[in-house]
Amino acid sequence: MTVSLEFSEAWRAAYPAAGIGLLAMRGVRNSAPSEELRARLRSLEAAVRARHAGRSRPDLTSLPVLRPYVEHYRRFGKTYHVPLQLEAVAFRARPLAAGEALVNAMFAAEIDTLLRTAGHDLDAVEPALVADVTRPGEAYVGIGERAIETRPGDMCLRDAGGILSTVTYGPGQRGRLLPDTGAVLFTTYAPAGISGSNVDGHLRNIEGLVLVDSPSATTELLESKRA
Repeated sequence: MTVSLEFSEAWRAAYPAAGIGLLAMRGVRNSAPSEELRARLRSLEAAVRARHAGRSRPDLTSLPVLRPYVEHYRRFGKTYHVPLQLEAVAFRARPLAAGEALVNAMFAAEIDTLLRTAGHDLDAVEPALVADVTRPGEAYVGIGERAIETRPGDMCLRDAGGILSTVTYGPGQRGRLLPDTGAVLFTTYAPAGISGSNVDGHLRNIEGLVLVDSPSATTELLESKRA
């Protein structure tokens, strides 16, 4: 599929300054990470720990790049989980290398730049992609077959089959990354306060990590878009 993104009128009204970042790649592998990727992740772990040495949990949650997400989650009665994940890596020596290669690349970049990202099997996405907001009574099936009842007004990404992900509850089971995934779509939510350059840099980080493990992969799209 050719990846393109539209913004609904509901998104434009609710989140006029927010955007979405898209990274589509083909020829990827999603089995256990290679030794090359593991080495890159160990280097990234060390950099994250050095960057946040001496900070406390309140210090982490007050980082400027996290505030837009923390505030968005708070609107929906949720706690932004990335600061807790960052704390585990920075303070408790949690390793970044675990699970499949594409998930590793996404998670490591998320911990590095702190931007909310979801990964989807590109071949399972049904055009067209639409940045939208959730509606009253709307639900979808989350990772692990969890039944998720959304809260009205949350940022979401839809395709022809329904909700692919929401900011506060994450990606759905449909379109999830599988061990045999050969094409991937990473999507990054950027609430007001997260710049396009932040998003572009984050997606470049993911792209670089994917290429360590899948050096012959090709990038079909890398862009950040605003309504």
